[in-house]
Amino acid sequence: MIWQNNAVHSKEPIVNIEIITPEKRLYQGKVKLVKVPGSKGSFEILHNHAPIISTLDKGTIKIVSDEDGTVNIDIEGGIIEVMSNNIIVLAGII
Repeated sequence: MIWQNNAVHSKEPIVNIEIITPEKRLYQGKVKLVKVPGSKGSFEILHNHAPIISTLDKGTIKIVSDEDGTVNIDIEGGIIEVMSNNIIVLAGII
């Protein structure tokens, strides 16, 4: 299943996210919050998060958006980059 969300209906700050696996794009859209299973512990990303590159462990990525509500995506691990309100996750899926 490919999630794609290009509309945000609230006035809350947004972050663009793209989650990619070797096989396909799993999710792309504008979201309010993303929670990821970081290798040193889970962390959340909101609008204007500091730039970061981190490894991810096996776990669940939680995405909160106006359009899709809450979406949970299970991953085997991966890498996340956050910069200028853009998130890219390269992940292995379960």
